[in-house]
Amino acid sequence: MKALNKRIRFLSLFVCILSTVYSFSQEGGVEVNQDKKIDILLNLKKEMNKNENDSDRYKIQVYSGNRSGAREAQSEFSKSFSDWNPSMQYETPNFKVWAGNFRTRLEADRALLNIKRKFPAAFIFKPKK
Repeated sequence: MKALNKRIRFLSLFVCILSTVYSFSQEGGVEVNQDKKIDILLNLKKEMNKNENDSDRYKIQVYSGNRSGAREAQSEFSKSFSDWNPSMQYETPNFKVWAGNFRTRLEADRALLNIKRKFPAAFIFKPKK
């Protein structure tokens, strides 16, 4: 009886080892067939997205007031949010700090949720240029 138990254990162990060896020895390859014009379109899209001053984009205004306050707000914003580069604009009679260059309103809304924690007066707008 003990010899039968040893054989069953040995056979079970052998089957387990054999199945793990063959189950992890799979290889695969991926071949991508695409039109060559796709690369041209991607490069064209990159060039279009480089235009930072596109008036169809959304921005977030963080501050509006005097020059020293704008510099302070710009510095504080840069320290708190490194993802968006703030810029200072002058519109008579105030200096304004703008951040971001968002393609969609949804993208700007998501960013505004984070920014409002530090700058509660922030809001989204589309610059007129």
